Amino acid sequence: MKLKNNMLNKAVKLALTTTTAGLFMSGTVMAEEAQTTEVKKNVEKIAVVGTRSAPRSIGDSPVPIDIIGGEELGKSGNTDMLELLKGSVPSFNVHQNPISDAASLVRPANLRGLPSDSTLVLLNGKRRHRASVIAFLGGGINDGAQGADISVIPSIALKQVEVLRDGAAAQYGSDAIAGVMNFVLKDASEGGSFEVRQGEYYEGDGDTTQISGNVGLPFTDSGFANLSFQYKTADATSRSVQRPDAAALAAAGVPDVSSLAQVWGAPKVDDDISIFGNVGLELTNDSEFYMFGNYSERDVRGGFYYRNPTTRPGVYGGNIRDVNGVNMRRPGDDDPQGQDAWDAATPTVLVGSLDGYDEQINCPLVELQANGAPDQNALDSLTAANCFAFNEKIPGGFTPNFGGNIVDTSLTIGTKGEFTGGYLEGAYYDLSGTVGFNESRYFIYDTVNASLGLDSPRDFSPGKYSQLEKNFNFDLSKGFDWGLAYDVNVAGGLEWHEETFTVTSGDVASFTAGPFTDQGFGIGSNGFPGFKPSDAGEYTRRNYAAYMDVEAPFTEEFLLGLALRYEDYDSFGSTTNYKLTGQYHLTDDLNIRGSISTGFRAPTVGQANVSNVQTNLSSGVLVDSALLPPTNPIAVQLGGTELQPEESQSYTFGAVYTIGDLFFTVDYYNIQVEDRISQSEKIELSQADKDTLEAAGVPNVQSLAQVSFFTNDFDTTTQGVDLVANYSADLLGGSSTFSLAYNWNDTEVTRSSPITGEFKVSRLENDLPNHRSTLSWAQQWESFSAFTRVNYYGEYQGVHVDYDATAKTADAAITLDAEVTYFLNDEMSFSVGAQNLLDQDAEELDFDVAPNNNWGGKYYETSPYGINGGFYYVKATYTF
Repeated sequence: MKLKNNMLNKAVKLALTTTTAGLFMSGTVMAEEAQTTEVKKNVEKIAVVGTRSAPRSIGDSPVPIDIIGGEELGKSGNTDMLELLKGSVPSFNVHQNPISDAASLVRPANLRGLPSDSTLVLLNGKRRHRASVIAFLGGGINDGAQGADISVIPSIALKQVEVLRDGAAAQYGSDAIAGVMNFVLKDASEGGSFEVRQGEYYEGDGDTTQISGNVGLPFTDSGFANLSFQYKTADATSRSVQRPDAAALAAAGVPDVSSLAQVWGAPKVDDDISIFGNVGLELTNDSEFYMFGNYSERDVRGGFYYRNPTTRPGVYGGNIRDVNGVNMRRPGDDDPQGQDAWDAATPTVLVGSLDGYDEQINCPLVELQANGAPDQNALDSLTAANCFAFNEKIPGGFTPNFGGNIVDTSLTIGTKGEFTGGYLEGAYYDLSGTVGFNESRYFIYDTVNASLGLDSPRDFSPGKYSQLEKNFNFDLSKGFDWGLAYDVNVAGGLEWHEETFTVTSGDVASFTAGPFTDQGFGIGSNGFPGFKPSDAGEYTRRNYAAYMDVEAPFTEEFLLGLALRYEDYDSFGSTTNYKLTGQYHLTDDLNIRGSISTGFRAPTVGQANVSNVQTNLSSGVLVDSALLPPTNPIAVQLGGTELQPEESQSYTFGAVYTIGDLFFTVDYYNIQVEDRISQSEKIELSQADKDTLEAAGVPNVQSLAQVSFFTNDFDTTTQGVDLVANYSADLLGGSSTFSLAYNWNDTEVTRSSPITGEFKVSRLENDLPNHRSTLSWAQQWESFSAFTRVNYYGEYQGVHVDYDATAKTADAAITLDAEVTYFLNDEMSFSVGAQNLLDQDAEELDFDVAPNNNWGGKYYETSPYGINGGFYYVKATYTF
């Protein structure tokens, strides 16, 4: 018992040499220390993470921490870090977002049922920058979230992943309400591995190729340079059926209707490359230099909503004959005919005159027939009258593809060590600077800027977002003899952070108002109009923080910790937060632990300033909506105010039990978040609102149906239980490790406003399964190894196209993952495996619930295990 507490106390003293914000993740430091120190067996189990015999939670930490080793991460058919973590951490959820605008490019994830930007992401203990993508269509929970892009991190570069399942804003600052995820890079100075993986889904699509490698090199005689790379391509998938409206048009003889008008599935990913480097150098016996960073880039292209050639306003749809059969023109300031008469007119094809607005009224009428097809004879007469309609050029309608080029890069440089003289003798310091950058350049293909007429290009670059962050940290940690059982560790530090969000305008064709604008044709690339030069801008915010940490071992059995943090932002002011942690060893085998803390999440600069026009389904109808800054006059008129930080209060209480080869933890948590930041409900626009927006220069105002904005509009209480158990034994002529992890999570919206929306409340409370668990068995023999994991997903709310009429309670399900590896020799191994081995289908859409589903989906896209089904793969690994 004494040895274990000595190790814990020493680990606390070393904490700030491995973390930037003073978080005492004692298990993390133990892992580093155990590389050179032999300790008794149960401490080795905590320290030697990443092996089959190691428990995944740290038993000697006053707060719950999961450790997932790099080797375990490699035992999965999926190559996306988000999916790898989902299989290892039950409270971590991620959806595939098949048609979700920019959320398809950088998928948001959820820890403990909170949005992606409520989990702080670290790399080697340093704050990771957030992505430039804001999830405008985030599936309820992530609406408007702007978190870090975890997917760029390759598993081959990692020694381990540490998941702190507790609020840590008092140590790290903003974003740590749900917890912290620390990705620890490999630091070997020799050896390495290369890996080739090939796989596809049982359906025969989604073919994925991945080549990855890691090499450790000496950096002089006193350091290391560990380099990793990953290159990946993945074909798109489709889990779709033909849309009924498209099938009807094809049956009516409309040409060029796609056999699958709208695709629901994973996007195509090309040239996905990530390069990570980790460098360390011993400067003296008491100090070292470190540097690490990455460069990552990928191209993504996915499906979007089908544009029906008879109904899509601004491109195809038009009313130019009134109820008496009299020709009309679109109502304008100088037109006595009103909007009501226009709306009551006979539906026809939108026809434009090449001779200008004054001649449009003389163009031939092209009425829609009973079967939905346009009158072909009338359509053929347009050319002679010097008129046109998009039904001539694109008669079968079109489905834009939305995509982007994502670039992510970062660099951290620092020095750490121990003072050897003066009052600070024996104190540990860590001084570092970090720069992180993420850029998303958007593309939209196979669409039109209808206002340019038939000469419109089909592909556009609507512009880009970029996120630049800079951090500087200085940390100190020193032990003091205050007459307690062991030294009291006191730590403190300073942090400076700058965040810049930049909007860059798109190509001219993507936003320009062409010559046919006044004839009712839509402005900008349809589906995602480009950012105009007036939309472009650079928005910056700075903040600084001071913090301190104390951990006091009052007795050999009782440890108490206190953290305080003061943070000041140049936008909304300051905030102070605390965290109190405690641990008590009831016996050598059983200890209890708990924490109480406050936290906050600052609104991102992007959330406070971004504006965007997007296409989405509203109550099953395809409409254009505008996202406005919350301080925009229209947003203010509808209830918007300047964003304020979220505030949280949380507590946890748990126990750790260790006896022999059995390791067991159980922790209850309760997280109350006030003034949560999210995208408001999409609010219907009045004609007066449209006129105001048009005067402000917003494109396509008359075709806009809704607006939304970011707002602090609701409070939630999230509670749950995490259970982790591990057992190791010699079985079946080899070594076996069994691991069980279970999470119960429940979220209740305790306050909401009218702009929150009832359906959004339902999505926040019900979209994620309340119960999730994994049971894994790892078996090792001399020449073979096997890994099996059973995943359980409880009932959840099935939702399609973010439409409340489609919602239903979907059934619980079980999936099975498995991998078998043959070791040819010490260097070569070959693996075969499958994710979702038994091909468990997602919940199929219930057409009794939503009989008018015309969107081509086959499954509810909120399925927690995806919609693509089983995936099999083969892998070859060379280790040296």
